[in-house]
Amino acid sequence: MSNLPPTLPSGGRPRSAWKAVSVPAEHGGWGLTAEAILLGLLVRPSLVGGAIGLAALVAFVARTPLKLAAVDRRRRRRLERSILAERVAAGELALLAAAVAVAVLTAGPGWWIPIALSLPLFGVELSFDIRSRGRRLVPELCGAIGMGAVAAAIAVAGGSPMRLGFALWVILLARAIASVSYARAQVHRLKRKSQGEGRRVAVGLQVAACVIGVTAIGLRGSLWPASAALAVMAAWHLLSMHRPPVSAKRVGLLQAAAGLALVLVTAIAVRAF
Repeated sequence: MSNLPPTLPSGGRPRSAWKAVSVPAEHGGWGLTAEAILLGLLVRPSLVGGAIGLAALVAFVARTPLKLAAVDRRRRRRLERSILAERVAAGELALLAAAVAVAVLTAGPGWWIPIALSLPLFGVELSFDIRSRGRRLVPELCGAIGMGAVAAAIAVAGGSPMRLGFALWVILLARAIASVSYARAQVHRLKRKSQGEGRRVAVGLQVAACVIGVTAIGLRGSLWPASAALAVMAAWHLLSMHRPPVSAKRVGLLQAAAGLALVLVTAIAVRAF
C-alpha cells in the first residue's frame, strides 16, 4: 500500500492517494466521454462498438496517471506518487491495447479515420497537461472536441456511412464548445474572476456552436432536431449568464442532463428519419 498522504480536493474532503492517481477529477470529462460512447452505440449498436467505447473510457481514465507521471518526470522528481501513477497507467494502457486490438480485428474499414483525426487535439491537451496548464480553455476544448470522434468511430465500425459518423462528431463538437465555455464562465462568475471577459468569450462560443450545429444538417439532413436542440441549449446558456450564478455542482448536473437530452434527440433523429 502506498504511503502517500491523501490529497484534498476542492470539496475539502480527503481523497486517497490511489483515487487521486487513478480516478479523473474532471466531472465534465466523464459526461462528455459517456455522451460520445452512448451516442455511437445508440445510433449503431455493435460488439465492436462496445470495444471502441471501452477503449475510449480507459483512455480517458488513463490520462490522469499518465499526466501525473509525465509532470513528475518533467520536473525531474521521483515520488511515491510517480511510481503508483506509472503502475496504474501501465495496467490501464494494457487494457486499452486489448480493446483496440479487438476493434482492429473485428471492425469494418474506416472506423479509425475519426480517431486518427482527433489525435492532434489530444496531443495539444496532453502538452498543456504536462506543463500543468490543463485547466485552460484551449486544452479543455481540444480534449472535449476530440472525444466526439469516438461516436463517429463507433457508428462507422458498426456499419454506418462515414458521412453520418462525421455528422455525429459535428453535433458533439458543437455541444463541447457550448458546454465547456459556459461551464468555465459560470465558474469564473462564482469566483468573481474575469467576469466580463469570460462572459464575452462564452457568448461568442455559444454563437459558434449554433453555427457549427447547423453544418451537421448538410451532412445528414435528418439531424435538424439535434441542431435545434443545440440552439435551445445555447439560448439557455446565454440566459443563465445574465442570472445569478449557481453552484458548480448544479452546473454539472444541469449539463449532464442537457448532454443526455441532446444524445437522445440526435439518436432518435438518425434512426427515425
